[in-house]
Amino acid sequence: MKQMFQTAGEYCQLMARVFRRPEKWTIFWRQFWIESQKLIIASIPLLIIISASVGAVIVIQTASNLESPFIPKYYVGVMARESLVLEFCSTMIALILAGKMGSSIASEIGSMRITEQIDAMEIMGVNSANFLILPKICSATIFSPLLMLMSFFIGLCGGAVLISLTGIITLGQYADGLQFAFRSWYIFYSMIKMGLFCFLITSFASYYGYYAKGGSLGVGKSSTQAIVISSTLILIFDLILTKLLL
Repeated sequence: MKQMFQTAGEYCQLMARVFRRPEKWTIFWRQFWIESQKLIIASIPLLIIISASVGAVIVIQTASNLESPFIPKYYVGVMARESLVLEFCSTMIALILAGKMGSSIASEIGSMRITEQIDAMEIMGVNSANFLILPKICSATIFSPLLMLMSFFIGLCGGAVLISLTGIITLGQYADGLQFAFRSWYIFYSMIKMGLFCFLITSFASYYGYYAKGGSLGVGKSSTQAIVISSTLILIFDLILTKLLL
């Protein structure tokens, strides 16, 4: 319990230092676009492969289980759309990013802490927390909803490609299912979740990297802790947001 309160206090103190006005906006925006490249754009290939595969698998599983003649075939499209937009494209993608993005951030900042680069920044009067962490949090939080939209679109396309190759149902039935009883709020709900999840990933990964100690083993431990805590918080906040927003 003591360790939990200590961690919460250190995290809040770090975030108070992070969310201060940058000393030079030109440097902030330069770092912002660099982090966007490293955290968001670099994640796109993995996102494409996973989303397309999962979209195709959902279509196969749904079509294979619709054996009753009383259930219209377009429900395959309905189930693919709802499964992707409500959970997979936000929660599952965020859990995947917690491993990729979280370990990268914790390792990068942890290595700088171990090699005393952060101490050197502090001696020079630089707010190291603001300089290192704020661009990461801002870029991931702002652009991650676009990753969710991309994952949703690619997942639907993956299902369509599978249908065109196998003929499980017709593309017309699939398209009718995608449009049936569509609620646009689900898109915004999933984008809100994705933005919050990526904030949790980047902020906690930065925290564990910033306070890393113990040499290279400490960096590895901080990366592991960042992934575990981020994944746990994603699941907790998924439950909270689902209750509040749906």
